[in-house]
Amino acid sequence: MTALEFTNHIGKVSKSLRPFALRLTKDVEDANDLLQDTLLKAFTNRDKYTDGTNLKAWLYTIMKNTFITNYQRMVRKNTFIDTTDNLHYINSIESSTDNLAYSSFAQDDINRAVNGLEDTYKTPFMMHFRGFKYHEIAAKLNIPIGTVKNRIHIARKELKGQLKVYAYFNA
Repeated sequence: MTALEFTNHIGKVSKSLRPFALRLTKDVEDANDLLQDTLLKAFTNRDKYTDGTNLKAWLYTIMKNTFITNYQRMVRKNTFIDTTDNLHYINSIESSTDNLAYSSFAQDDINRAVNGLEDTYKTPFMMHFRGFKYHEIAAKLNIPIGTVKNRIHIARKELKGQLKVYAYFNA
């Protein structure tokens, strides 16, 4: 295939690449850059394309690989390495710690809220929480399965109301 034919085929297919680039980058400018990088790589590697190969799939593969490479490069660029004797990775997830005091307060509040439920709601809720299926709870408590579902629903609703302050922290 001549360079002119190759350019013509790419011109026809390149319109379908833009939506894919937008889905990957979620930004119009970055999508345009990705599309431009993809087309440049396609032209420079024209000799690696063989006639009869699906050109559209070939270009999609180039775009996906270019996006992944750019993303990995960005992550590496944003990782700061402390060159002191401790060798800390500043933005590394492994080096982060959670605020255990916050989780302790939350756990105490959750336990207090669950213990404050009426036993008719707390018992099926805790059984379900521990992994029992609805039909197992119904058989164990000798109540209809609909009643089990209703009591668990009411317990969740009450707990959600009592613990709504934590919804903002997990959003």
